[in-house]
Amino acid sequence: QVELVESGGGLVQPGGSLRLSCAASGSILSTSTMGWYLQAPGKQRELVAVKPTGGSPNYADSVKGRFTISRDNAKNMVYLQMDSLKPEDTAVYYCNVRALGFGLSWATYWGQGTQVTVSS
Repeated sequence: QVELVESGGGLVQPGGSLRLSCAASGSILSTSTMGWYLQAPGKQRELVAVKPTGGSPNYADSVKGRFTISRDNAKNMVYLQMDSLKPEDTAVYYCNVRALGFGLSWATYWGQGTQVTVSS
C-alpha cells in the first residue's frame, strides 16, 4: 500500500507564498508522474502542475510563472512552491503520484488534501 501525506497549506495574504510538500511512503518500487491538483468549492478537481520522472514539468496556465514544482526522487517527495498567490488560488490542494508497487503493477494515488486560503 502507498500513502501520501501532504503538508504546508494554510492562510496567506494575497501576494504571499506557500510551499506544499508531499511525502510518498509504503510499498513503492518506482514512481513516474508526481503532481498537484486543486479543487475549489463546488468545482471539479483540476491540474495545477505535474512532473514526470526525468521529464519537464507541465503547469496549468493560471499558475505559470508563479508556481514551481520540484521532486526529490530519492525521498519520494514532491513540492509545490507557490508565489504571488491570488485569492482565486484558494482551494484544497491534492498530491497525486503514479507508482509501481511491490505487486509489480502501476497505480495512481491521492493524498488527503491540504487547504490553501488566500485572503486579506
